[in-house]
Amino acid sequence: MRAAVIEQRARPDISPRANRVECFFNKVKLFRRIATRYDELAENYLAALKLVLIRILLRGNKSTL
Repeated sequence: MRAAVIEQRARPDISPRANRVECFFNKVKLFRRIATRYDELAENYLAALKLVLIRILLRGNKSTL
């Protein structure tokens, strides 16, 4: 598969920054309130997202939340 990607002259690997962003959103999706967006107001949703971000940052790079 990698050879086919190289033949098409595409980048086979995603950048480390893109990988970190993707991993962050995968962690955020583990929180049901964020994944299903229970809040109707954007301010409440943003506040909940910030709380999730703080929790993720405080736990470090552990694989489980």
